[in-house]
Formats: sequence, C-alpha cells, structure tokens
Amino acid sequence: MEHILWLYDQPDNLLHPLICFDEKSVQLLAQTRPFLNCKPGMTARQDHEYQRNGTRNLFMLVAPKRGERDVIVTHRRTKVDFAHVMCYLVDGMYPDAEYINVVLDNLNTHHYHSLVEAFGKTEADRIMSRLRFHFTPAHASWLNMAEVELSVLSGQCLSQRIPDEWTLRIEIAAWEEARDIRKAQIRWKFTMDDARNIFKQYYPTSLES
Repeated sequence: MEHILWLYDQPDNLLHPLICFDEKSVQLLAQTRPFLNCKPGMTARQDHEYQRNGTRNLFMLVAPKRGERDVIVTHRRTKVDFAHVMCYLVDGMYPDAEYINVVLDNLNTHHYHSLVEAFGKTEADRIMSRLRFHFTPAHASWLNMAEVELSVLSGQCLSQRIPDEWTLRIEIAAWEEARDIRKAQIRWKFTMDDARNIFKQYYPTSLES
C-alpha cells in the first residue's frame, strides 16, 4: 500500500508518466416506449420497462495529475483485450516515454503472459520493457485512482439508458472531451501518514531494547 501512496506523491514526469488502469462492465439498455412529453420545470419521464442489448467492457486509462483520460470500449475483457490496451498505451498514448508506471489490480488477465499470448514473446518483451506494473494489495483496489474516474464516468455519463455501442462510444467521447478541456484532475488526499494511523494494527511495533 505504501508503495502506491509513494508513487502518487511523486511529481509528474513526462518520461515516466503515471497511469491508473481499471475496467468496468456496462449494460446496454434500450427504451421500449418513447419518453413522455416534458413540461417546463419537469424532467423527462420514461417507462420502467427496457430492452437488454448485451454488455460492453470499458477500459479506463487515466493520468490523474495531468487531467487526461482515455476510455476504450470492447466486447470483452480477455487477456488479449488487455494486451492490446497495453500496446496502445505504449505506442499510441506515450510513444516518447522511457517507461510508464501503471497502477492496476491483481486480476488474472493483468499479466506479462497476456502480452505473450496476444503478440508472441519478442513483441511482448518490447512492450513490457516500457511498462512498470504497480499492483494494488488484495482487497485494496480502492487505492487505484482509476476507480475514482470510473465513478465520475458512471455518475455523469452512464446513469442514463444507452441502447447500443455506437451511442455508448459517442456519449463517452463527449464526456472525455469535456473532462480533458477542463484538465479535470484527481486530487488524492490519502497519505502514508493516514495509512499508518488508520491501519496501525497492521504495522509492526518496534522492539524495546
């Protein structure tokens, strides 16, 4: 835990950027009946029934200190999907970085072997040479700032019924653009001192001489 908090406390570095990575499943829900007409001062009203149109996966890549994010929509979240996102992070988002610090949880797809399975060992080694994975502890995924950004996305964009992938992509792109224009950052306030105070029962006590 302290390693993640130490990483968050480091100054922004374009050669070694910090990226928080997480994923989320989203249901596609279509209206079965049109909205009722609105009146001034009233919100739109919708029927409680809806049509399920499957799910999509969202990969969140957020640079919390620079106020940048990229959300990638996929049909699944397999090892190969993860590998392609890591390749995009290296070659598409930060081609000039020496290496990229990636904070992520311990999901079984988040592994070097996913890159090997997708691209073969030579290409996997090239991609991995420019990545530094920093895993959150078990049962402590809340330490990943990507969860904060996903929560903002859910509240500001995904709280409506979205019927299909095309609409989902358009809505997310508009949300991303608005956040990026404002350079909306995540201001992380939980420090190592907080951790040592709140979780002091897990820290060894010094032995008396």
